[in-house]
Amino acid sequence: MKQFLYSLVLVAFLAACQPRFNPEITVDDIRETIEYLASDSLKGRKAGTPGDRLAAEYIRDRFSAAGLKLLFEEGFQPFELVTSATTGSNNVLQVEEETFVVKEDFSPYAFSANGRVEAPVVFAGYGLELENDSVKWNDFTGPDVEGKWLLILQGDPDMENAQSPFVEFSTERAKALKAEDKKAAGLILVAGPAFSEKDDLSPLFFDKNVSRYSIPVLQITRSTANKILQNTGFTVENLEDDMLKKKASVGFETGITISATVDVQLEKAVSQNVAALIAGTDPGLRDEYIVVGAHYDHLGMGGQGSGSRAPDTIAVHYGADDNASGVAAVIELAEKMAAGKNNRRSVIFAAFGAEEMGLIGSKAFVADPPVETSRMTAMFNFDMIGRLDAENKALSIGGTQTAKEIEEIIHRLNPGFQLALSGEGIGPSDHASFYLQNIPVFFISTGAHADYHTPADTPGKINYEGAVEVMEFAHTLVSEIASLDSALTFREAGPRVQRTRGGRFRVSLGIMPDYAGMEDRGLRVDAVSPDKPAEKAGMLKGDIITAIDGKKVGNIYDYMNRLQSLEAGQTISVDIIRDEQKVVLLVQL
Repeated sequence: MKQFLYSLVLVAFLAACQPRFNPEITVDDIRETIEYLASDSLKGRKAGTPGDRLAAEYIRDRFSAAGLKLLFEEGFQPFELVTSATTGSNNVLQVEEETFVVKEDFSPYAFSANGRVEAPVVFAGYGLELENDSVKWNDFTGPDVEGKWLLILQGDPDMENAQSPFVEFSTERAKALKAEDKKAAGLILVAGPAFSEKDDLSPLFFDKNVSRYSIPVLQITRSTANKILQNTGFTVENLEDDMLKKKASVGFETGITISATVDVQLEKAVSQNVAALIAGTDPGLRDEYIVVGAHYDHLGMGGQGSGSRAPDTIAVHYGADDNASGVAAVIELAEKMAAGKNNRRSVIFAAFGAEEMGLIGSKAFVADPPVETSRMTAMFNFDMIGRLDAENKALSIGGTQTAKEIEEIIHRLNPGFQLALSGEGIGPSDHASFYLQNIPVFFISTGAHADYHTPADTPGKINYEGAVEVMEFAHTLVSEIASLDSALTFREAGPRVQRTRGGRFRVSLGIMPDYAGMEDRGLRVDAVSPDKPAEKAGMLKGDIITAIDGKKVGNIYDYMNRLQSLEAGQTISVDIIRDEQKVVLLVQL
């Protein structure tokens, strides 16, 4: 009898531990999901952390409890990513006989090459070389910098002007590329007081791009730089002041030789996508697939380089709206559609990892999909759907021009939302990865808010009743698209290039580049636009661009920098790697 009672208690306990399955979309279910994902215990769900894995397991278990068929490896599609950069134990800077301290006097950049360089130092203004219709500036008319350390100022001669023509060329990466072009042995940057009042080093942070330059790149304090300049009669302060006042460059040999060793380690981790399937009921349509997805990662504890809008605050970034709310929508829709079992097409439910690191998870998903992307007829992406305004009920839907039928369907089924429709298929979330595969997309969001990417994005600020309304409308939309007699008719909507702040290109190749920089041999082409210069020249998706007009391209930053110097009508050579073979294409811009 005791054994029997024990068995009953054990069964009851195990049942209580299993994820609940409720086919209805309810406030309680949504709250449960968001409060777990946005809890202190998951510590912000940064990609590759234990909290990230716990979130993935929770989502997988909810899919399994609803009776979905788990895809990939028991529901997980693992992928590797770089999460951060750290200074190793072998960073050294020596000026003459004096040795300086890493993180106090100098610091390497995450994109620096590792290794030791001993060479003379040349000062060359801001390290800029620019000539166009509006400006002419050349910091390299003085001593030859080949084989030497190049010491330059951060910023540019027009820092007060937000529309300055120097903007695209004054970033640290742009200056490192120019130093490479000039065959410098290494690059040293220092901030003058006009650039930064405090003589402090910027913290080492990973800019979410794994590409690195072939030379060491350091930042040093003004006091350290002035030790290098001690025999010249100049200081950083008066050099910057002189160039800003006279709008003229200064360059000279410092007469000092320095030795520096850089040791930067890129920390790798594994994250995962989570995916499961509800099979379609129509024998003629079940081999077509709708993807319903949302990213589940967030910013972890925040800090410099994390994407936090409060970068000086180290605290749990809960991400209740961004994007526990979107994940809750995917789970609720999965449960409701699993109970109904009346979708004619098959539906894949996916939770993507590492969206905040550059759409890495969704890119991995379409690169190695559970079914051919050509059989995916639509993708729904939910990102921040938890802050519906109770008064105006404004709902944003992007991608509405990516199929000719979408807007009519949305308006016909709208239960009363104030809709803000955007036609373009490219956008700052995971649907972009699917649009680039010629898949019609729906990007559903209630919009950004003041708590976005801060620790204040907490479960208590979610409009749960509003989330139910959004999810019920989404269920109606997904069900409609999943049961149409004919699949949506894809069409290109807007550019296949993500807009970048400050970008003012006179030319375009017509490609979608890999912004995350996961390819270390160059810049991978993620998509090629029809009838644009790249396609006409024979460029293909998956090609890796290594040079433009013989000048190295190692990442998205290099690519954008090279475009700045090109003109419409110009024919350029583009070096690519395709199927491990080197190919040169001629592209007329």
